[in-house]
Amino acid sequence: MSASRAFNALLRLAWTGTIKEKPCSHLDGIQYAEANVDVCEECAELGDRWVHLRICLTCGHVGCCSSSKHDHALQHYQQTGHPLIEPYKQSGMDWIWCYEDNALLSPR
Repeated sequence: MSASRAFNALLRLAWTGTIKEKPCSHLDGIQYAEANVDVCEECAELGDRWVHLRICLTCGHVGCCSSSKHDHALQHYQQTGHPLIEPYKQSGMDWIWCYEDNALLSPR
C-alpha cells in the first residue's frame, strides 16, 4: 500500500468510521475545472482567515475546509449540489471527498 493510500485509510477511519472505501456514484460528474483564485474569496471578503482550501471538482470554486471558521466548501455544496472536493494546493494531501456519499475516495 502506498503512503498516500495508507494515510487516506487513516483519514477515512477518522472521518467516516471505517477504513473500507465506500462506493461513490458521482465520480463521472468530475469536470476538473480550473480555479481562478488562490484564496477563499468568501473568507477574504469577511476579513477572516482559513485553515486549508478545497476545490470543487464540478466548477472549480475554491472554499475553506471544515477546520476553518466558516466551512465555505461545505456551504458551496449545500447551495449548488456539487458533491466532490479535493485539497487545493495542500502539500501531501491527495484524496477526493464526496459530501453526498460521506466518502473519502482514493486519488484520481
